[in-house]
This record gives sequence, structure tokens and C-alpha cells, in this order.
Amino acid sequence: MAGVLGLFFGTGEVTKDDMTAPAGKDQQASPVYVASIDQGTSSSRCIVFGKDGSIVAEHQIEHEQFYPRPGCVEHDAEEIWRNVEMCVKSALNIAGLGAPDLAAVGITNQRESTLVWDRNTGTPLHPLIVWNDVRTESICRDLKANGGADRFRGRTGLPISPYFSATKLMWLLDNVAGLRELAEKGDALFGTMDSWLMWKLTGGRMHITDVTNASRTNLMSLEGLHWDKSILQELGIPACMLPSIVSSSEVYCVADNPDNVLNGVRVAGILGDQQAALFGQICFREGQTKCTYGTGSFILMNTGERVVPSTNGLLSTVGFKLGEQACVYALEGSIAYAGSTVQWLRDNLEMIKSASEIEALARTVEDNGGVFFVPAFAGLLAPHWRGDARGLMCGLTAYNTKAHVVRAVLESTAFQVQEVLGAMNQDSGVEAVSLKVDGGMTANALLMQFQADLLGVQVLRPKMSETTALGAAFAAGLAVGVWEDIDDLSKTWALGQEYEATMAAEKRDMLLWNWLRAVERSLGWEVTERNAKEDGGGGNIASAAAAAATRSGTTARGNGGRWRLETAVLMAIAAAAGAAAAVVVLTTKGGQKMHIGALRP
Repeated sequence: MAGVLGLFFGTGEVTKDDMTAPAGKDQQASPVYVASIDQGTSSSRCIVFGKDGSIVAEHQIEHEQFYPRPGCVEHDAEEIWRNVEMCVKSALNIAGLGAPDLAAVGITNQRESTLVWDRNTGTPLHPLIVWNDVRTESICRDLKANGGADRFRGRTGLPISPYFSATKLMWLLDNVAGLRELAEKGDALFGTMDSWLMWKLTGGRMHITDVTNASRTNLMSLEGLHWDKSILQELGIPACMLPSIVSSSEVYCVADNPDNVLNGVRVAGILGDQQAALFGQICFREGQTKCTYGTGSFILMNTGERVVPSTNGLLSTVGFKLGEQACVYALEGSIAYAGSTVQWLRDNLEMIKSASEIEALARTVEDNGGVFFVPAFAGLLAPHWRGDARGLMCGLTAYNTKAHVVRAVLESTAFQVQEVLGAMNQDSGVEAVSLKVDGGMTANALLMQFQADLLGVQVLRPKMSETTALGAAFAAGLAVGVWEDIDDLSKTWALGQEYEATMAAEKRDMLLWNWLRAVERSLGWEVTERNAKEDGGGGNIASAAAAAATRSGTTARGNGGRWRLETAVLMAIAAAAGAAAAVVVLTTKGGQKMHIGALRP
């Protein structure tokens, strides 16, 4: 994989000396600072870090979310760039620093979100299509019908899903007037947000993406670390649209734009947000695992220098690549709705006035009162990958109060994480003994304790909460010599809070069983015009039931994979066929079968 060392950037040629000393300052006379641009789903931030990994200054600005149609989510890429510029200026002002005080800058970003822009004018040709946008469900259905959901998994590590960039780019090429012609002439460019930020930082001189972001497009060879030409041909995507793939930690350029506050600073690290959190959490050894609780929730396990194929609905992906060193891979489970469910409670249902209220309200009841909430607002990601699932709340009785509902919404994140970590243990053959956590929701002690109870392992929250931004800063700092190696980085990690499991195994297993019952009911809910036609006007109930039948043997990963859910006749089949019941059996890890009973539709 070719890097970009030696590229000229105006007059800013990258040299060996550039890689070892802060720009514009005597290294011996000045502290070493690294800035991190953290461009996320709901906001953009700039955080300035010191050599000890502490925060010197930060500034954050939210950007508008656009929902043009159901299932569609868009951002204004130009608004995001303006916000990034303001964040950098404000953070440096707060710190009392200028560009010469920065050793380097790193970038971390929302992944999969897809943008196309004009090479000549730099103008976006369509709003950014965000990662959780599901407008390409019909494209995915066609691709699955002509090769199966896993037709690319052996090459890219990813299933066919609206989540990834490939089908978003296909949709843009087919629906934006004149885009395909521009692309074929080389005048239209594609990129995820790291590519867009690099383009803007360099005044349109550099079109690159790092290997972690490229691994989330469904267009990159996971082992070769290059764009897969055969997939591009199959999907009708012009290769000339795509950015060059670089490592996660190297000096890409020295910014040489007098109008930019970062003029003269080396840009030296790029990581997708979840890989940045993995790196910032010091998960450098095989088997180490982290979970970020943000808008969504994302669990990554370091699998070392080997690609671990998943048979349990997870993603094989790139963890990070440091310069010319060997690529480090990871298993990932992605959950679309975590912190956003709290926003939904606040903004849509108006059950709370602020997100900070949710823990206190949830603590007013002993448990969820039998209420379970599945936040499948736009389908379910790992380990189910069902775009036709929709959100539901079940188990309600006259006994329940607002507090039970709020607690069920909060607990839904922990249930989803438990499913993913169980799948991860099975795929990797490594039983996780702890989980490092980060993100805004980790401030909720009730959620973290419940998470430890469901997992049966230690949940470890570091003192430093901004691990995503820190990971990008680490990558940039490594490239320029602020930190010598990963052992040097490891010294910065400090434990903030530890949670131990206290829940009885029987209670945990029953909670997990009821959660899985709720999940099964959410599947096949979405009815489209196409589905209705295919089903002879009867909606998609029968087809959903048939699809659900193929899920016999769905893993119920309770207590570290202690038992397996087997559905002899699924609820969906029973409902569609008018059957009397769905017979359900649990098989323990030791092979003992335990009949739960008959679930009646």
C-alpha cells in the first residue's frame, strides 16, 4: 500500500526532520501538543492533547440533521467543514496556542457516511448520506438475490447492507443527474468524511482515505488493502472516483494554506471513529476489546495480524495500521441506536427534559417491570442484519409506569452489546474477561452496572473519556515522534471506574431470553410496496416468516455463550400460518436441552 511520504504540498515537502520535531518551535524549549479533529455523527470537535494524554483545550459544535424521507439521514458537508474550522480556532484560542505549537494534527471521523463532490470546484454534488441511512435497502435486496448477503464478505469482511458506503455510492450514481458522466470523466470524487476533511485542509490538493475508513466501504480487499477491482466492476463504480488508501499513522502532508488556522502543521494520523477509540483505549493486544457508547454503540476486538471470518453476524475489519508495520485486524459489532434512543425519549416522546434525567428516573423502579424495548428504528445491525426490523416495546401491563419505559429504553443498549460480545467470543475463540468502555453513555452508572451484570465480566471505564479523539492524536503523535512507540502510549491509560457483575445467573438468563423474544417479534415488520406485490398483496408477513425460518439456531449468547436458542417453529411462522404455538428449546453449553415452552401467537 503506497503512502504519501515525499508528496509536495505547495512548498511543504515532508522530510525526515519534519517527522521528529514540532513545527516552528524548539522541541527542547516547548511542550509538545497534538490536536485531534473529531468529526462525528451529531457534532464536530477539536481537542488539543498534551504529551501525557491530558486534555489541554476543546471546542465542539453540533450540526443539523436532515431527514428528507423516512429512513433517510443527511448532513451538509460544507456546514461540517465550517464547524471544524471554528472548532480548531476556538480550541487553540482557549489553549493559548498557535499552529507552530502543534507537533501534528490527527483526524477521526464518522465512518461509512458517503459524499461526492466536484473535483474542479470542490462543491458537494449531493448532501452527505449518513451511515445509518437505509435508502438503499432495495439495492441491497437485489444484490442479495443475485449472490447472497455474503457475496463480498470473503473479500471485504462485510455483508451486503445499506450501512456501508458501496450501495450509498451506487444510489448516488443512479439518482444524481449527471453524476455518472462526471465520475467517468474523473471530475467527480467519492470519499468518507476523512477524505473530505483532507481535501478541504489541503485546498483540494489531496484525495486520500486511511485503511480503517476504506475497510468500511465494502469496496476494499481486506487482506490486500487495496480497492477490489472486481467489486467496482460488479457495482458499476468508476475507480477514478476513489481516494488513495494510506496507513493510519504517517505524515500525509504539511498544511500549506495561508487561509487555514492549521497552516504549517503536519497532518499525520487518520482513523475511523471506532478504530480510533480502539487505539485510544490501548487495545494493542489480541483479544482486548472496547465498546463505545455514542449515537450508536460499537464493539471492537483486536484479532492481531489475522483476519477472523465471522459466522455469527459480525464484521471483519481493519483495526489500525501504523505506517509500514503489519496491519492489525479486528472483529466488530455495530449497533445503530444507543444514545440516540435517549434523544428519542427526550425529543419525540418528551418523557424527559434532558438526557441527564434518565438515570435518576430509571432508578425509581427496581427493574424494567417486564417491559422490553427493541430500538430497530431503521432495522437491526449486528448480529442480526435485518433491514426489515422495526422498533417495538412489549410486555406492557397496567402496572407499568413511565419509569419502566425509560428503564427499558436504557437497558436496550446493554442487551444489544451483550449479543454482540457473545458472538465475538464465539468467532474469535477468545472469551473476553473484561470490556473497556467509553463514550457519553458511560457516565450512566446504572447502565454500566447492568452491562456488567449481563456480560458477567468486568466493565472498565478509563479516567480519560475522550478516547476516540485521543486515538487519532496518538496516531498522529506516533508518526512525528511525540510518543516513541505503543509501549509509551500504554503508560497514559488510567482506570476511572470498574463495574463487577452481581446479578444472579438465573435472573440474567431470563432477562436475555425475554430480550430475544422481543427481537424476534421486531423482525419482518417493515412492509414496502415491492414486498406487498411480491406477496400477492398480502404484505410481507409471510415472506418475513419464511425469512425468519432460516434463522433457526440463532445464538442466544447469555452468560458468555452458555446457551443456544433453537426455534423449532419460529413465532413469525406460527403467526403467518395460524399455528398453535412456537416450540422453543434452549441448549446449554454442556449440551443439555431445556424446553422453555410454547409461545403462542
